[in-house]
Amino acid sequence: MNRSLILLMAIALAASASAQRPVRSTTLAPDSIDSPPIARSAAEKKILATLDAAAHAGETYENVPATDGGMLRLLAEAVNAQTVVEIGTSTGLSGLWLSMALEKTGGHLTTFEYDPGRAAIARKHFTEAGVEQLVTIVQGDAHKTLTRLHDPIDLAFIDADKDGYVDYLNKLLPLVRPGGLLLAHNVYMVPAYVKAVTTNPNLDTVFYMQGNGLAVTLKKR
Repeated sequence: MNRSLILLMAIALAASASAQRPVRSTTLAPDSIDSPPIARSAAEKKILATLDAAAHAGETYENVPATDGGMLRLLAEAVNAQTVVEIGTSTGLSGLWLSMALEKTGGHLTTFEYDPGRAAIARKHFTEAGVEQLVTIVQGDAHKTLTRLHDPIDLAFIDADKDGYVDYLNKLLPLVRPGGLLLAHNVYMVPAYVKAVTTNPNLDTVFYMQGNGLAVTLKKR
């Protein structure tokens, strides 16, 4: 059995298991593990309030859960991301998590969304959170509009049409700087992507399975 198939089976089993039972810890209760982040500043408080309001209004549409959103923020801030690219804006919740990092790093998010209705809701959320100056939304087919990108990318996040993941990877990878990150959501649904990032010697990938399956890929220096 080859390595990529073993990885896929492990990812699928982990995702299934996490959906069926709570996270267990010998030192922390599940509620304390999944507790929401505490705002350190007025800007963070405003972003978190917008995330909470969007969830209560049902304006979430296939967005990342808070567990994965927190990981996006952590990774973006950890690499001091200046240029972040997202494929699949949806209603902007993942963009809000990334904006929490960018508000600290002084970076900018360019996010691509096919559906005009979801793009409009995302704009509203970014404005309500006070981060609209940190975000550029590109509405249209990202398979085509990605060709507008030319600057080096510190972090890229893919959460769009699953059949398109490998094409997005191939378009983004030349732009990601050495030492930069490629993140992909719901990877247990995309075996071709998993194979691509685990068989390329220029990449190193780990899988974060506490949420909905996030592949974290380093472009080696």
